[in-house]
Amino acid sequence: MDHPTPINPSEFAVYKAEKMGKATLFQSEHMLVGLNCFEPGQEHKLHAHPGMDKLYQVLEGEGTFLLEDKELTMKAGMMLVAPENVPHGIRNDSDQRLLVLAVLGPAPGKK
Repeated sequence: MDHPTPINPSEFAVYKAEKMGKATLFQSEHMLVGLNCFEPGQEHKLHAHPGMDKLYQVLEGEGTFLLEDKELTMKAGMMLVAPENVPHGIRNDSDQRLLVLAVLGPAPGKK
């Protein structure tokens, strides 16, 4: 898609039965903007990004933000920033779909 273009991110959601779905909305050397799409019960396990910050914005649904030492309830409208090297993840422990916008900077492989 060409940018700048106003979009509704949920129209680009990709859900998969076997694992979390992903969709890239924008990518440059400075950042990646994408969607993480979770069916009920799916999880993006605890992980960290050296040299890269990540922002999560919950667009639809509810679930749990996973951090190294705690778990935090998440719902539509909430945001979490995971600075570089901070372990983080997401679990959809609800019975509904969960859609999360993810912004990474710099973009993976673009350091």
